[in-house]
Amino acid sequence: MSMQGVKGEDRGDLSRDESRQIRRRSISLLMDLLPPYRRQVLAIAGLIVASAAMQVAGPALIARGIDRGLPAVVEDNDFVPIVLIAGAFLLTGFGGALLLAAYTKKSIAFSQDIMADLRLRLFAHTQRLSMGFHETYTSGRIIARQTSDIATLGELLGGGLTNLVSGVLFMTFTTTALLTLDPESALPLVGAIIPIMAVTWWFSHASRREFRASRTHSARVIIQFVETMAGIRAVKAFRRESVNRDTYADKVEDYREATRRTIQVFGIYEPLLKVIGTFTVATLVLLGAFRVIEGTLEVGVLLAAVLYTRNFFTPIDSLAMFYNSFQSASAALEKISGVLEEAPDIADPANPAPFVAGPGTIRFDGVSFGYSDDVEVLPSFDLTIPGGQTVALVGATGAGKSSVAKLIARFYDPTSGTITLDGRDLKDISNRDLRRAIALVTQEAYLFSGSVSDNIRLGNPRADDAQVESAARAVGAHDFISALPEGYDTDVNKRGGRLSSGQRQLVSFARAFLADPRVLILDEATASLDIPSERLVQHGLKTLLADRTAIIIAHRLSTVAIADRVLVMDGGRIVEDGPTAELLSGTGRFATLHQAWRETLV
Repeated sequence: MSMQGVKGEDRGDLSRDESRQIRRRSISLLMDLLPPYRRQVLAIAGLIVASAAMQVAGPALIARGIDRGLPAVVEDNDFVPIVLIAGAFLLTGFGGALLLAAYTKKSIAFSQDIMADLRLRLFAHTQRLSMGFHETYTSGRIIARQTSDIATLGELLGGGLTNLVSGVLFMTFTTTALLTLDPESALPLVGAIIPIMAVTWWFSHASRREFRASRTHSARVIIQFVETMAGIRAVKAFRRESVNRDTYADKVEDYREATRRTIQVFGIYEPLLKVIGTFTVATLVLLGAFRVIEGTLEVGVLLAAVLYTRNFFTPIDSLAMFYNSFQSASAALEKISGVLEEAPDIADPANPAPFVAGPGTIRFDGVSFGYSDDVEVLPSFDLTIPGGQTVALVGATGAGKSSVAKLIARFYDPTSGTITLDGRDLKDISNRDLRRAIALVTQEAYLFSGSVSDNIRLGNPRADDAQVESAARAVGAHDFISALPEGYDTDVNKRGGRLSSGQRQLVSFARAFLADPRVLILDEATASLDIPSERLVQHGLKTLLADRTAIIIAHRLSTVAIADRVLVMDGGRIVEDGPTAELLSGTGRFATLHQAWRETLV
């Protein structure tokens, strides 16, 4: 499914064919989740059948007790029949309750297993998806899929689905028992089925529409909240609190209104069922009374028929509740299945031959690339970077520098042409081998919650403490790490908030050094640093870039100075190419950029 289709689900503006396709996809996902839990499902089904059968036996035993047990006591002073009937009634009542408790416990465990499986599947699949997906699909929407949507599905599986099955079985057994006891007493109930089906048909269509809208607005509320909290620094910096509050209030109001309409539909459905049930029971009592007077119907049978008829309508309330949760869960399942159906744009080759990078020579041959069909970032790009060379890419914003880096890291594939590493097309190298050969260090220098050593070890999870410390020493990070309260075991806090920008960048360099890639890409890796921090990082850079192919993307020309070769880009093309000193001595764009940068330092 395309990203446009996924967005359409969140908007709720799907055509009938799209809605039908999404429902089929959702059912397919649910069926795919069930096979590992076949035994649990069969056990729950058996408990439900036995429980429903025991619950249905009660009215028939009451009829037997009134019409057979009581006369035996009154006429023959024989208490045996009534005692046996009472014992059977207690046995079925307690047995049904115990079985109900057993299948409730098992169904809850089953739902938790399914939720855990789905969470793991969704998490793993989302990680596999290409950067194009993550740059389009917001983090708030992913969080909504992983949290509220899966929780809603869990509620359905944990209680709603078993309530549906037990309710349907109970109604079926009740109707069968009533027909067996007295077919004529079942006629009012049979007549009530038509209005019940009509009301349920209306409810199914109305609630499906309203629940889909409710899930859409729920996701939008979560998205707005997550994005506001993630960007809280920008919110405060630009005094966006009141604007964001109003925007959030509008989304909350839309969600409240959608939920109100959903409840309103349910509020109409349940009372209509009660009216139909009351009218049916009243009709049965009236007709049964005449038959009792005529002597064609026993009192106990009439009482049992009334109980069966009333009991028939009792699960309908539960079925309405089930439909409530079913519609909500269906909408959630549609969105989850939409993410799981997304295929990575960057596919791993089917049978890749093992690859170990050699000198690290990179070659672009006739490459063109664009993030969308109508915008071409690199119209025609040719470039060769010999192994071991450090190349700096400079140019104005939008010149195509970061696009070149993303193509080398294979976050994207070119629209046409080929990119090779040591003569091997990147598309023919497995993702594992490619990630081992190429590493990317970005401006963000993202650190995960955990210790400093854990963050450095991300470059090589099997590295021991000595190797971690050696990597830190190599890039000049050891001294400040040792000065932290717990040294390498110090928790960096959320996103590395305990460290300065320069310190975080040095940790990211140590991580890359430990990974030991043949090709290293630095995408604006020093852009967020102040001058003292940048000087601190320069030493680490020299060590990090030694003996490997390196591509440095930078606006700061002080970072470019360590490059062997400078490429000036403009409009997706290389307009200058040469050694740093040679370009500086000329009158071209790089010399102009360098002079402008020097003037900013005065």
